[in-house]
Amino acid sequence: MAFDGIAAAAVVKELNDRLLTGSISKVAQPEKDELLLTVKINRQQIRLMISVNASMPLVCLQEENALSPVTAPNFCMTLRKHIGGGRITRIFQPSSKIEMSDGAGPLPIHEGLERIIVFEIEHIDEMGDIGRKYLICELMGKHSNIILAKPDLTIIDSIKHISHMTSSVREVLPGRSYFIPDAAAKANPVDLVRDEAAFSALIGGFSGNAPETGGVSVYKQIYMSVTGLSPSVSGEILYRAGVDPDLPHGSLDPGQLHRIYQAFAEIMDAVRTDQYQPNIIYEGERLSEFSAIRLHSLEGGQMHTRAYDSMSEVIRIFYGGRDRQNRIRAKSEDIRHILKTLTERSARKLDLLEKQYADTDKRDRYRIWGELLNTYGYELQGGEDHLLCSNYYDEGREIRIPLDPLLSAQENAKKYFDRYQKLKRTREAVAVQIEESRQTLWHLDSISASLSLCESEADLNELRREMAEAGYIHGHVRDGQKNGRLPGSAKGSRKDEKKSRPLHFVSSDGIDIYVGRNNYQNEELDFRIADNNDWWFHAKNIPGSHVIAKTGNRELPDRTCLEAASLAAWYSKAGGAFGEDAGHGPKAEKAGKVEVDYVQKKELKRVPGAAPGYVIYHTNYSILVEPKEQV
Repeated sequence: MAFDGIAAAAVVKELNDRLLTGSISKVAQPEKDELLLTVKINRQQIRLMISVNASMPLVCLQEENALSPVTAPNFCMTLRKHIGGGRITRIFQPSSKIEMSDGAGPLPIHEGLERIIVFEIEHIDEMGDIGRKYLICELMGKHSNIILAKPDLTIIDSIKHISHMTSSVREVLPGRSYFIPDAAAKANPVDLVRDEAAFSALIGGFSGNAPETGGVSVYKQIYMSVTGLSPSVSGEILYRAGVDPDLPHGSLDPGQLHRIYQAFAEIMDAVRTDQYQPNIIYEGERLSEFSAIRLHSLEGGQMHTRAYDSMSEVIRIFYGGRDRQNRIRAKSEDIRHILKTLTERSARKLDLLEKQYADTDKRDRYRIWGELLNTYGYELQGGEDHLLCSNYYDEGREIRIPLDPLLSAQENAKKYFDRYQKLKRTREAVAVQIEESRQTLWHLDSISASLSLCESEADLNELRREMAEAGYIHGHVRDGQKNGRLPGSAKGSRKDEKKSRPLHFVSSDGIDIYVGRNNYQNEELDFRIADNNDWWFHAKNIPGSHVIAKTGNRELPDRTCLEAASLAAWYSKAGGAFGEDAGHGPKAEKAGKVEVDYVQKKELKRVPGAAPGYVIYHTNYSILVEPKEQV
């Protein structure tokens, strides 16, 4: 995912259509790295969001207002002074340098595909004269910045001050000259598209008349050599050209280079003519990528594309969803850390118990030795350190039994019987502890899996409550509640807490299908929502969600059975719903197909004292399906 030069170009086109000639009526700075400009045009107020957050740099139009601090930050006050009430006369993407408008006519809005958007603003200065300022938005990951500059590109101020202690390449401080850093000698695609020979030499790695062999892949060569092209666009160019992206760039033949150039020219022609197709690529229902052009290379399987009306809408949806995911992940770090610690500790305990259990395998040997001593001990004279006798438990083969010379035969026999009894008791006790440890690991793994499906604070609160009731944490603290009591205790009733709900789908046959997103929801589905004749689905021997098909008294249609089983496979550790970091315990291998058990709800039995959502069943059907997130 990247806010690349083509995405920036689509935003520039939209901003020119909506904001050009508008006046800046309000300047706000809701966050330390965000600006919200309100632009008046044609009796409308349009809000422009500019964020230079390192993880989410963006420029887009938005409808919602944002709360601003009571005291405006210094940069916000500087902008109000210099561009407040100013008129936007030009919005463009620069190439390696910013060209000044001389008033004779507008310059092209796409001089290059740098991830930079420049607003040229006319305003009335302190002397009453018309002045010009540049608001420069650099959207370059951790190097993102918003800079206000004079017409000669002297920096007035910036939202982030960069000194020589921070960067040896460029200082961004008041009074310094603004320039665009050298982008590792990358070529300007606007110029490159006009010269196929230059493009072929750059991408093919030609030196003189001989091609270089080996080197980086052609996929990497494209986005490393051309300004503004992201890895996704590089992959799309090669997909349209029918060229293997893993080929070394120096091994391409003229035919392959020509096809790559044609695909590149096709995309650049869409940029030149502003023929954008704003879209988001989803993996199931998860945000995967966004683009201003159609990325056919990322379609297929669980990946699908949704088109939108504007680039701003795409950016709001994509970054809004990512922002929610990041906030939930940040709020769940304490749970992840606890689960990792408990899982590692439980795994070590289980390993020690299994070794201890294996040590008890020799218990029967001591019993046999004791019985043989009682049988043949009369042959001993006393003081011997061993007894050779016939073992009637092993077809009469001779056996050597070690002895303590200081003890009689009966005392040696008693010692071996005592050892046998001790190991027998140990084995029984350890067997119980092993089962408890395995259930604990399974429970922890299921909570880890559920964590990946959390979408709100309510979801996290349910997991915290489950962990507290299981004794993994010392109570559950809600927002504003510092006494450490569980919800539902004397203070702070659980009724006041917002409750998360299971996922709901409708099958092709019109049957409601519910998917639990945590163990409490699994239990609610099994014993409250489901009727006896409804059908229950779960991935076989793999932690995951419980799935209920509400068939009532009807027969289970084949299509509904397949769709419900596919959902159960998807929302299991063998499917794709939980991501790569769901849980820290044993994981099922991601496979093309997953075995799913299904049974009528009336066959499910609770296990007394077990974790919520833990059930057993003895009669079931099984089906092998491909995991799918949607019915």
